[in-house]
Amino acid sequence: MFRKTRAFSGFSVDDLEKARHFYGDVLGLDIREEAGMGLNLQLGTGGQVFIYPKPDHEPATFTILNFPVDDIDQAVDRLMARGVAFERYDMGEDRGPDEKGIYRSDDPARGPSIAWFKDPAGNILSVLQ
Repeated sequence: MFRKTRAFSGFSVDDLEKARHFYGDVLGLDIREEAGMGLNLQLGTGGQVFIYPKPDHEPATFTILNFPVDDIDQAVDRLMARGVAFERYDMGEDRGPDEKGIYRSDDPARGPSIAWFKDPAGNILSVLQ
């Protein structure tokens, strides 16, 4: 039934103008306005994510967008230079963040090296290598 549809994901924010600035200017994504309904993020692979305003928005407690990168150090440095702060979570003694906020992994069984950050609405995003 849905094999040929172009499905997309969406999430809410509490302030569409702050979201437009963050996703467009800070993260550098292409954005298209959807007739006052919200924003469509144009992702590099042709995918889209719809961001819509919600007055009683509550931030997601999980990662809503992951951005794979070739060089996580370079990505984190560039985001920090643009004012992005990275989150620090307790993942046990043996996998804490480094000074940049990157959780490093040399073992694919333990997952990729990853760094989490939040958008202005408190939704969680990541860069991962």
